[in-house]
Amino acid sequence: MKVVVTGGAGFIGSHLVHRLVSHGCEVHVIDNLSTGDAGRLHNEAILHICDICGDQAAACISLIKPDIIFHLAAQADVQRSIADPSHDAEVNIMGTLRLLEASRKAGVRKIIFASTSGVYGELNKDQILEDDPVSPISFYALSKLAGERYLHLYQQCFGLTYTILRYGNVYGPGQTPKGEGGVIAVFGDRLAQGLSLNVYGDGNQTRDFIYVQDVVSANLAAMYKGDGETIHVSTGQPTSINRLIQIVAEQLNQSIETHYKPAKTGDIVHSCLNSSKAKIALDWKPAYTIEQGLAETVKHWPI
Repeated sequence: MKVVVTGGAGFIGSHLVHRLVSHGCEVHVIDNLSTGDAGRLHNEAILHICDICGDQAAACISLIKPDIIFHLAAQADVQRSIADPSHDAEVNIMGTLRLLEASRKAGVRKIIFASTSGVYGELNKDQILEDDPVSPISFYALSKLAGERYLHLYQQCFGLTYTILRYGNVYGPGQTPKGEGGVIAVFGDRLAQGLSLNVYGDGNQTRDFIYVQDVVSANLAAMYKGDGETIHVSTGQPTSINRLIQIVAEQLNQSIETHYKPAKTGDIVHSCLNSSKAKIALDWKPAYTIEQGLAETVKHWPI
């Protein structure tokens, strides 16, 4: 099978590329390397250095004519989206629209779209379901929701099949503390430098942390299942930032100095995604607990 992974030189994308190659796929990567690293890629993957917002990416898709496109390329920094909403929209909305149009013309069978739990905003629920109301509180989440809506309409108007995967907070080896980096990557980077940790808020805010290899497995499952569906890729288990620090301290067998600062604009306080639909629609469930995933991640920290 011939596949394209946009953003394939990024954190999640590179892990996905390795697994796709190991499954015997012909894998093409479209990445402008603004945050990605070509050194992460499997040596059998074919890298096309171009931007999804430009004409070259569309030309690549026209030439490759892939069966499936995994669309992971994005401006994924919440704070940057607030500082520069226009850039965020250009990459995440217009870039996605250009990709969909190129896919339609090239006869792509399916798009698997990486979305985010951020589309829900601040819902006062213990566990969020896929049909709960969406109300983004950052331009990043808003732009991802717009991409989802374009996918719906492209299927209705042109028959282009999709699966939308709304990720929890993804973490794992190789994640950088900038751009695509989540709180776990930021903590790892600071600890490697011998610095204390900064927590924005009281530390009781929670996230649904999902290990990167579980995310990759969900993407592979979506190649064959979940057509026309929006599905959570999550553990369904909330973990507070304070608990996260406690687990890391236990695994490193050291105390961790922590400083608490005011919460950031656009940050959600509590987020936990119900993952039961994925078990039915994708025949998928996470294999890693937060303790297991962190143990694998901490191994790769230069501490």
